[in-house]
Amino acid sequence: MSHTPDICVVVPTIREYECMRAYFENARDHGFDLDRLHVVLVTEDFCDTDEMRAMLDEEGVSGEVFDGSRRERWYDEHGIAEYDHLVPAASHAETSFGLLYLWANDFEYGFFIDDDTLPHDEYDFFGRHMANLGFAGEIERVASDENWVNVLYQNADEHGLYPRGYPYSAMDETVETDTAHVSDVVASQGLWTNVPDLDAVRILMDGDLQGQAQTRTSADDYDGDFVAAEGNYLTVCSMNLAFRREVVPAFYQLPMDDNRWDVGRFDDIWSGVFLKRACDVLDKTIYNGGPLCEHNKAPRSTFGDLTNEVPGLELNEHLWEVVDGVGSEARGSTDRDGATSDADAFAAVFEAMGTELAEGDFEEYENGAFFNYVGEYMLDWLAALDELRPVRTTPAAADD
Repeated sequence: MSHTPDICVVVPTIREYECMRAYFENARDHGFDLDRLHVVLVTEDFCDTDEMRAMLDEEGVSGEVFDGSRRERWYDEHGIAEYDHLVPAASHAETSFGLLYLWANDFEYGFFIDDDTLPHDEYDFFGRHMANLGFAGEIERVASDENWVNVLYQNADEHGLYPRGYPYSAMDETVETDTAHVSDVVASQGLWTNVPDLDAVRILMDGDLQGQAQTRTSADDYDGDFVAAEGNYLTVCSMNLAFRREVVPAFYQLPMDDNRWDVGRFDDIWSGVFLKRACDVLDKTIYNGGPLCEHNKAPRSTFGDLTNEVPGLELNEHLWEVVDGVGSEARGSTDRDGATSDADAFAAVFEAMGTELAEGDFEEYENGAFFNYVGEYMLDWLAALDELRPVRTTPAAADD
């Protein structure tokens, strides 16, 4: 059965793009229709884009390759060259280009896949994520007295791990679980085996100087899928993630690395905080658990990651407090006529959070002005999406 592609798969890569062959093989093995996928490889000018295109051709999968030069041409063609600053070069945050691409085209779903991951054979990777996005029913709900959920909570007593981006002030939390009926799932976060997704401080505490962590996770560390309770935040890692189109306005991957404060490594973490706040306001759900992926992070200096993380560590402790309670005026503003109204509601919450950051006084924090910078970029993000809207909507009236 053949489909017009309705899923945009975004892969930031400069070296291990061949990992996608394993994902395509997984789809074939589980009977998932590869014609539904359109793969966007986001790379750099110094990479072999011809080889990347050849790989997609050999696999028979629809897709495009965007190095820096081609991204610049795409911005020009779509009339948003003035917003090219939104996507930093040579940064993991360039996944935001994939969101712009998805928004400008008729894709109803997006996937983020990191190039240092592989699917687990036992999971129908794409099918499981799509089933999660369509889920409605009973599921474990997790909360804590610190208003944060450790996505590794299920075996935390054994391994003691907290993921990258989890606030230090929220550790040693008391975890509470119950069962809830959920629907309106807008994002599906798959978790990971092998190398856990930790920050550099925690990797150092685990005795590893190669950026990986000596403590590893396995499928035995996970015991069922779950959601974080309303009012509770969680780390959202973009290495293994699926989402609905409607969240794009509130899912900007934050501008990291290329800024005067040298803040890095929190692009997906902070976007997850914003997405969770928007979901709580709009009664939407982030689903967590399977499909697991195998995370094979390459060795690198733990101190290099630490250098990138330190400028934002204090800000990460407080970001959620700044946006918690913001955007509630958008509650109930969406109807059930379709994704457009839902996307507008996500945009309204995101605008409120962006304004709060852009206009706030954060001098008490180390590098507090970076919050203002992020807020300004968030508002620019919404402006860029507005500029892209005519590409995917009905033709203008004759008198325009």
